[in-house]
Amino acid sequence: MELGIRGRWALVCAGSKGLGRGCALALAAQGVNLVITARGREALQRTADEARQRGVEVRAVVGDITTPEGRAEALAAAPQVDLLVTNAGGPPPGDFRDWDETAWLQALRANMLTPIALMRACVDAMAERGFGRVVNITSGAVKAPIEVLGLSNGARAGLTGFVAGLARDPRLAARNVSINNLLPGAFDTERLRATLAAGAARQQRDAAEVIEARRQAIPARRFGTAEEFGAFCAFLCSAQAGYLTGQNLLLDGGAYPGVF
Repeated sequence: MELGIRGRWALVCAGSKGLGRGCALALAAQGVNLVITARGREALQRTADEARQRGVEVRAVVGDITTPEGRAEALAAAPQVDLLVTNAGGPPPGDFRDWDETAWLQALRANMLTPIALMRACVDAMAERGFGRVVNITSGAVKAPIEVLGLSNGARAGLTGFVAGLARDPRLAARNVSINNLLPGAFDTERLRATLAAGAARQQRDAAEVIEARRQAIPARRFGTAEEFGAFCAFLCSAQAGYLTGQNLLLDGGAYPGVF
């Protein structure tokens, strides 16, 4: 299926590993030029080199997207941003009794305020051009909170509420700018394994046993892959997805038991 975005420019945050990498490579396969940013130079360069093999222009920006400086450098590297994929590593798991104000502010900065700042920098220009797609990578925990991920639950829920309003602004929606949140369930990433290992330690259980139990609890009986996540993200960025906006799209192998 031709997604109608060949030649456009995308900014993909935290694009060197995991789900961000999956999104970057899927967009590159559709002929989208990329600005990808991450803090680790070596992993970022590897992903950039692989994306270039799809025949697109790729600009790799080493930096911390959660800082004003990191955002400014990433935005300056793009001739324009037609597709914005926001993403940042989640805060560490733990017990809310151990989190001080600094921990909360760091979580809010990374997982709520940074995506809002990037949208603020991009969406009006998208509207002027008559095309724009924003995909915020959040978490399945927005719908089904995970007890040890309180920092992430809180910050990402705040972003979810904000996007629900912004996406329905006629100044954007009527100008073919769609904004959606993509909620990953259990994907085979470093983040998932760290979270499960932390939970195992708290329960004094073997980590491998906990990981396998989580896998078996998913109706699909497997963890998701970065490649399939990236393909879904690419569709949300497509020309065909303009009538889809303000939604929270859960990709979790059927793990969430609710109807809505």
